[in-house]
Amino acid sequence: MISRQILTFAAVGVVNTATYYVLYLLFLTWLPYLAAHILAFLISMIGSFFLNARFTYRTRPTWRKFLLFPLTNATNFLITTAGVYVIVDVLHAGSRFAPLLASAAAIPVTFLVSRRIMLSRRPEAEPIA
Repeated sequence: MISRQILTFAAVGVVNTATYYVLYLLFLTWLPYLAAHILAFLISMIGSFFLNARFTYRTRPTWRKFLLFPLTNATNFLITTAGVYVIVDVLHAGSRFAPLLASAAAIPVTFLVSRRIMLSRRPEAEPIA
């Protein structure tokens, strides 16, 4: 079961990363790179929650899980944001591909933490309609 979850998590991650990257490039046309990164990250995180609830963990999306899900991405957010900053401002490597490179290091941690949140044994709260 966990191998199916990892594969599905990876597939959802590809979709989520593609969504994030398209949004990032779109926002980059009128926002500074860090603002574009943050906005694209937040929007794609919402999509990631619903895709992972439905396909990866096959669990009902509840308000409790939805409100806790950003915590699963806190480490991801910190790693990718710091990585984007280092790549762009320290290494002067350009902002176009920086988020893709920076996100690779956060993937394993995000899986473990999201799995713990989504498969919590606590009583279920109200489902999201």
